[in-house]
Amino acid sequence: AASHRPALRRKKSGNLVDSILDKYLNVRFFKYLILEPAALPIVGLFVLLAEAVINVVVIQRVPYTEIDWVTPVLWFIRAAFVYIYSALYYVTSHGTNVRLAQYIFAGIYLLQLALVLRLYAKSRKVPPYVLVLSAFTSYRIHSIYVLRLFNDPVAVLLLYASLNLFLDRRWTLGSTFFSLAVGVKMNILLFAPALFLFYLANLGLLKTILQLAVCGVIQLLLGAPFLLTYPVEYLRGSFDLGRIFEHKWTVNYRFLTREIFEDRSFHLSLLGLHLLLLLAFAKPTWTFFQSYVRLRRVEDQLQPQIAQQNRELKAQKKLKKADKDKDQKKFTSEQQSFLKAFEKSLQKASGAKATAGPAQSEPERYGIHFDRCTQLALLPFFLCNLVGVACSRSLHYQFYVWYFHSLPYLAWSTPYSLGVRCLILGLIEYCWNTYPSTNLSSAALHFTHILLIAGVAKQLLQTMRLNSAVKKDQQVQQKKVQ
Repeated sequence: AASHRPALRRKKSGNLVDSILDKYLNVRFFKYLILEPAALPIVGLFVLLAEAVINVVVIQRVPYTEIDWVTPVLWFIRAAFVYIYSALYYVTSHGTNVRLAQYIFAGIYLLQLALVLRLYAKSRKVPPYVLVLSAFTSYRIHSIYVLRLFNDPVAVLLLYASLNLFLDRRWTLGSTFFSLAVGVKMNILLFAPALFLFYLANLGLLKTILQLAVCGVIQLLLGAPFLLTYPVEYLRGSFDLGRIFEHKWTVNYRFLTREIFEDRSFHLSLLGLHLLLLLAFAKPTWTFFQSYVRLRRVEDQLQPQIAQQNRELKAQKKLKKADKDKDQKKFTSEQQSFLKAFEKSLQKASGAKATAGPAQSEPERYGIHFDRCTQLALLPFFLCNLVGVACSRSLHYQFYVWYFHSLPYLAWSTPYSLGVRCLILGLIEYCWNTYPSTNLSSAALHFTHILLIAGVAKQLLQTMRLNSAVKKDQQVQQKKVQ
């Protein structure tokens, strides 16, 4: 019997390998990985590893182009306006070690991607293959992060950190990161209307005022050295809403003449359109946020019960395992091996699977993916930002990062077919990769923005109608009961 033990161990090891291969190396599991949003935590790890390799290759092989690194770094250290760039200035040997700066920005890219994937994994809205293709095929995004070193990625990183914190209900820390993001780049304020309603729905008026005060105090602390010395110049430079963009760099309004592009009436009309769209989406946004809050309250009520059930289930399994081990101690190892082999032969003869049995019918663990309700929070935030981008007076190439990572989510929040969704994402990528922009690329970008906003609006209206119908049914049922 002792001479057969190594063979038995090899057979057991072989069965384990075969079991793993049968479970994971098959078409069904592959389809799960590429199509099922629940698989995103697994796929996301491979995406991050692959992106790390891609960014290293880009840094090593593609020549760096100086556009927005040396001048801003030197300017910021003199003005001390952006403390992050002051730190980068010293870390990169007064801005001269560009290669180190590129690797720092590669780290920023990977960290931001991890935060974005966390939001997508929570929501379970978009299939993994969409995010994989979107991440790997965007030349412009990789260029903005590691070849151009713009400050927009820093602001967007802080923004996604704040969104994750808000959804984790860590309000003060989330407000801190949001305010820091605004301190780096003012485009983050495009999210502010949605954030204000999110505060109100979750916290009420008094706590909302407190969080707004946190944001305001941080801005005062950041600007204190300059407000005390050159207040007028600082405010004028920081909040220059009348700034005129250069027509030669515009991505979205190439088809306009320079006179119209710089006309103040044109700017005011875009601002008016922006405000009208925000008002139009205010009610659906509020409804979504209220539903999100209600589901979070249900989660708070049910989670203790689910945790208690899991503790009981774990205790039951321990008792069963202890009883099983106690019974097995009555037999020698050879006898146990014989009994297992005999049981398998009986199951095979009867046509039953070897893994079948009453224990398989018991759940491994009780649980509900409550985080799926984050769909109700993310869509209004991303839509609010999209409206702001679509109504911008001018978009420059680095501005693509403002909304790039939210585009798959927005496309999958429309009632369009798979082909139309992919067409929208492909056209937007084409427009941002056309340099210099053309009349066609600028017009196509507006077309895709309108198509995307219209699709999301249609989906929101359908949801609102369904919500109203459910409320009416509930009211009718209550009347019948009374």
